[in-house]
Amino acid sequence: MVVVCIVIVLVAIGGLKIAPAYIEYFKVKKAIVSIAQINSKGTVQDVRIAFDRRAAIDDIDVIAGRDLEVTKEGNDIVISFAYPKRISLFGNVSVVFDFAASSNN
Repeated sequence: MVVVCIVIVLVAIGGLKIAPAYIEYFKVKKAIVSIAQINSKGTVQDVRIAFDRRAAIDDIDVIAGRDLEVTKEGNDIVISFAYPKRISLFGNVSVVFDFAASSNN
């Protein structure tokens, strides 16, 4: 019984530490999809400036406009990003997530 409680507590603590990283990833993904739809005729610089503004509003600090890869596929702008996120769980144990996404998937 005690072992089960310890395992449940460790899983809960891990989940509470990992959840913010995923929430932030989904905020970045939502921002680039929105910007790609709105700025379909804009330049690379316009897209990066729009992202920096959106990041300031949505409190995104893991990535900046200069870190985005902006390409054109047909008439659409495709915005991509990738970044690692390291989360310390306890002591010398940590996990690293490699987040990557694109506005067209």
